[in-house]
Amino acid sequence: MISDVKHPVVGWLERVPLFIAFIVLYVAVDVASFIHPLHDLNITPWNPAPALGLVLVLRLGRVAWLPLAVAVLLSELAVRGVSAAPLASILSALILAGGYVFLATLLASHLPRDTLLDDRRSLFTWLIVVIAGLLVVTCVYLFTLRAVGLLPKSGWWVGVERFWVGDAVGISVLMPLLWWLSCERGRLLLWRAVANLESIAYLLLALLALWVAFGMGGHNGFKLFYLLFLPIVWAAARQGMAGAIVCAAFLQVGVIVAVQVMQLSAVSLEELQLLALAMALVGFFVGVVVDEQHRTGEELRHSLRLAAAGEMAGALANELSQPLTALSAYAGACEQLLERGEGEQLKAAIHCVQRESARAGEVLLRLRDFFNTGATRLERISLEAFVESAVAPYRSRAERSGIRLKTGSMPNVHLLVDRLQMEVVLRNLLSNAFDAVSDSPRQPRRIWVAAVLEANGRICLRVEDSGPGLSARLAASIFEPFQSTKSSGLGLGLSVSRAIVDIHGGRLWGEVANHGVFKIELPVAEAATDPPARV
Repeated sequence: MISDVKHPVVGWLERVPLFIAFIVLYVAVDVASFIHPLHDLNITPWNPAPALGLVLVLRLGRVAWLPLAVAVLLSELAVRGVSAAPLASILSALILAGGYVFLATLLASHLPRDTLLDDRRSLFTWLIVVIAGLLVVTCVYLFTLRAVGLLPKSGWWVGVERFWVGDAVGISVLMPLLWWLSCERGRLLLWRAVANLESIAYLLLALLALWVAFGMGGHNGFKLFYLLFLPIVWAAARQGMAGAIVCAAFLQVGVIVAVQVMQLSAVSLEELQLLALAMALVGFFVGVVVDEQHRTGEELRHSLRLAAAGEMAGALANELSQPLTALSAYAGACEQLLERGEGEQLKAAIHCVQRESARAGEVLLRLRDFFNTGATRLERISLEAFVESAVAPYRSRAERSGIRLKTGSMPNVHLLVDRLQMEVVLRNLLSNAFDAVSDSPRQPRRIWVAAVLEANGRICLRVEDSGPGLSARLAASIFEPFQSTKSSGLGLGLSVSRAIVDIHGGRLWGEVANHGVFKIELPVAEAATDPPARV
C-alpha cells in the first residue's frame, strides 16, 4: 500500500519556486524602501520588507525559516553592502535574520492563524508582540554591530531609535495588507473595499490631505499632518479593517513619495515615523471595532431569526393541528366508505383530504419562505376573524386560571396581512398578558382585547391586562433584544413581534400606565378585493 503522506523534503522542494519568488520580492522591496539612510549605518525610516518574512513564516511555519534567512542575508549584503570586515557583515546579517525568525515564531505562538487581526484582542496582542519583539531584535542586532566595530558608540541610541521605529512602521503598515492578501477571505474583503465607489472618494481625500499636509505645511514642521487622519478614519468607519488596511498602505506610500519628491531633507524623520505609525494604528483600531460591531449585528440577527422560529412554532402547531385532525378524520371516513362501497361520498371525502393537505402544505411553505427570505404572504382577512383566531386558543387557559378574557366589538374592516405572522404577534402579547396577571395580586384578573378605527384610516388594536403595567424606563427598553421581565426565556418575543409589525407597515408599542397596555397600529385594506401577494 502506497502512502499519500509526503516526505518533508518533498514538500519543501515543491515550494522552491515560491521561496525564490519570495527572496526576489524581499530584496526588491528592500531596495525600493532604501531611503534616507542614517549616516554609515544604512538604517532607513521605512523598512517594510520584514513584513513579507513574518507573513511567510506565519503561513508556512518552520519550513519558511531558511528562505527568510537567505532573503535577509542577500538583502543586507546587496542593498547595504559589505564593509571592510566581510565576516562581520555576514554575521550581523545572519543575526538580523535570526531576529526576524524569532519575531515570526513569537507571533505564531501567541496568535492563532484563523483570528489574526480579526478582533481587538488579536490586534492588541499582535501590536504588543511586534513592538516588544522588534525592540529585542533591534538591541541584539545593534549590539552585534557595535561589538564588531560597525557601529560607533555615539550612534547607539540614535540607531536603536531609527531602526526600531522604522521596522515598526514598515511591519505595522504592510503586514496586515500582506496577511489579508495571503488568504482567500482577506482577498475577497480587500477587493470589495477597493471596488467600492466610496473607496475612490476617501482615496481622493487622502491625496488632497497629502497635498495640503506636505505642500502647505511640510516646511513648517508638518503642522497640518493631522489631516491625514481624516481619510483613514473614514475608510475604517465605513469599510472596517479592510478599508483601514487599504487606506493606511496608500497613505504610507504617499508619505514616502512626498518626502522623496519634495526633497524635505530638513524633515524630522523620527516625528514623521511616529505620526505615520499612529495614523495606521488609529485606522486599524477603528476598523476592527467596526468589524466586531458588524459581526455582533449578524449574530443578533441570527438570534432573532432563531427566536422567530420559536415564536412561529407555536403558531405552526396551531395551524397544523386543525388540518391534521381533519386529515385523520377524513382518512377514517374513507376507510368506512370504501368498505361500504359508497363511491360518491368517498370521492367527496378524498377531495376534503386533498384540501386539508394543501392547507397544511401552504402553512409549511409560508413558514419556510419567512425564515429563508423574510417574505410575507399577504391575505385579506376581516379584523374580527383575525382577532378571534388568535384569541381562541387562550379561552380554555383563561377558564382554568380564573382569568376573565374579553374581546370587544371589532370595527367592520379588513386587514391585508400575513395571518400566520400577525397571529404570532397578537398571541405573544396575550401570552405576556397572562404572565402579568398571573403574577399580580390584583383582583379581579382581567385581559381584554379591543380595536378602534382611527381618524387616519388605520386600525389600532389594544391588548390590556390588570397587571402592574410598564414604567417609563421599561417602556423605552422592553422591545430591545434580550430585555425581559421574566426569569425564563431570551427576551426576544417582543423584539421579533415589533419586527413583524414593522414589515407590515405598522407600529407596536407599550404605554406607560398603572396596568398593562400594548397597542398595534396597522393599515386597513382597501375596499376592493386584494389578491394574495408576497413582499
